[in-house]
Amino acid sequence: MKFIYRAHAIERMFQRDISTELVEEAIKKGKIIEEYLDDKPYPSFLVLYFDNLNRPIHVVCAKNKEEIIIITTYRPTKSKWGNNYQTRILK
Repeated sequence: MKFIYRAHAIERMFQRDISTELVEEAIKKGKIIEEYLDDKPYPSFLVLYFDNLNRPIHVVCAKNKEEIIIITTYRPTKSKWGNNYQTRILK
């Protein structure tokens, strides 16, 4: 499977000090916590993963037959995510 990084994702990764290795590991080993099956041009997903320091990371990606497209990635905060960073806190 080939990974494609959108410009927005690269910019955010640089700003947030998140490596391509961590993003790809998150996608391979993480847990899909939300699915956006009606997204176009491809369905997308929100993946949760905990790095080797047990810090959470979220990766939003889309998938077609040959590629995984990285849309954005960030470190979720407890103020916006409950249930071990798996459920949005609605205000």
